[in-house]
Amino acid sequence: MNSRIAERVDFLILGAGVAGLRAALTLTEHGSVLVVTKEACRESNTHYAQGGIAVAMGGERDVALHLEDTLMAGDDLVYRPAAEVLVREGPERIEELMRWGARFDSHDGVLMRTREGAHSLPRILHANGDATGAEIGRALEVAIRNSSRIKLAEWVVSCALVMAEGRVVGADLVDADNCVHRVLAYGTLLATGGAGQIYSETTNPSVATGDGIALALSAGAVLADMEFYQFHPTALNLPGAPRFLLSEALRGEGAHLVNEAGERFMERYHPMLELAPRDVVARAIVREAFASGPEQEQAVYLDMRSVRSIHPTERFPGISRFLAAYGLSLEKDRIPIHPAAHYLMGGVRTDISGRTSVPGLFAAGEVAATGVHGANRLASNSLLEGLVFGARAAEAMVAEASPGAVATFLEAEIATTPRPSFANATKTSSPETLIEALIVDLRSMMWRSAGLLRDEQSLTTGLQTLDEIAERLSSIPAYHAFSRRSVEAHSMVSVARAVLVSALARRESRGAHFRNDFPEKLASYRQMHTIYHPDQTVTFEPLDA
Repeated sequence: MNSRIAERVDFLILGAGVAGLRAALTLTEHGSVLVVTKEACRESNTHYAQGGIAVAMGGERDVALHLEDTLMAGDDLVYRPAAEVLVREGPERIEELMRWGARFDSHDGVLMRTREGAHSLPRILHANGDATGAEIGRALEVAIRNSSRIKLAEWVVSCALVMAEGRVVGADLVDADNCVHRVLAYGTLLATGGAGQIYSETTNPSVATGDGIALALSAGAVLADMEFYQFHPTALNLPGAPRFLLSEALRGEGAHLVNEAGERFMERYHPMLELAPRDVVARAIVREAFASGPEQEQAVYLDMRSVRSIHPTERFPGISRFLAAYGLSLEKDRIPIHPAAHYLMGGVRTDISGRTSVPGLFAAGEVAATGVHGANRLASNSLLEGLVFGARAAEAMVAEASPGAVATFLEAEIATTPRPSFANATKTSSPETLIEALIVDLRSMMWRSAGLLRDEQSLTTGLQTLDEIAERLSSIPAYHAFSRRSVEAHSMVSVARAVLVSALARRESRGAHFRNDFPEKLASYRQMHTIYHPDQTVTFEPLDA
């Protein structure tokens, strides 16, 4: 990070995952760009994406099949225009990425492809076996660091959006020394990723606390489909180990799911077996785990021991190294697994060019809700989403940042007095300890109340607990209100409330949202998206309304 953050730039990007970095590369052709990230540039969900990136590079028929698979997985809630953009523009974005130096696995000059859940054919590109996100992030990071017009501010937290006459005109940023900087810009892009940390069981890194969603709400933006949180079926379930993601590509290469008795069970739940949509597989695993009763959880395993078509250690080197640290081997052992929160299908409501309901504010990637995933994201569509919609959001930002469109707003009287700097304030440990305890309580509550299986009682109880957490959080002293952890805690409360309220409002089961008290999918909710407003009310609307 530069020792001083610029007070004005043409374009401000909050987040340095695939969507933010891809947007920056378009924006740099039109002005100065500041990319802000909470930690190092590579610490994002993008970096940890293992399996690959789905793309149809075989012509019109291939594209049409990719669209069909996306629509099917989304369970009658995918916004078709967004899905069409994803699958049609995807090949161009991948070819562009390879020109920038991304290296996907190939054999004799031909790109290797694998298959994952709910895909009708192999179309998943991968890199370094199981490090696709890291390779895509590497290529994009190299490209932005080679641009003199893109500045990267690492270890900086976004604590508020700056408003003028109903328009977002920048953001307040807190650096590693706890000093607050106000940055003004013609356009601001939220590319802050997901919010998996609101759950106690998650594959997401610690930075995924939903900050961008909370910022958008505070600026008056509406959200969509917040009840649809995807739980990845296969996270490592081992005492003392993190919930490490075990890629869907393992099942794509032939791994089976077995219960404690060693029985393969997916035939009881879906004709696509282990390659059924993620929501189906995740719930099947939970049902097998508690088949003997709610108080008798049994182990469920991923079993790759019978796979002979590949060498698991070579195909999945990162996963193999991680498992080896815990004395496990894909070739020799059944790997204990359990679902964990993985991906938010909802987020800040945008059109297919990243525009939110607030002028000057754009969103792309996991933080955004274009409707492209519907009620359940198709495996490996997420990285492609970041590339495609990051580029489209950048184009929209350029179009709306023309002198004719915003000739006066930067000349207007905007209060630029920075918020107080707490760099030299006396620090005490007790508020930070309280914040951590409240976060633990929130995450535990969300897993119990709004996990894979919900009902009115669990959701209502969750909201009551959340109110108590929010009240205690409001008592934090001023210094700590600007600490990173306090900002994250407030963000998590806002996002958790949106999930709970939205889940309570949707009285049916669809995709990743399953209500025990309303187990059926209702025709009346088809293509009706849950719109969450800043006043915490919910309406149901089609996205093209």
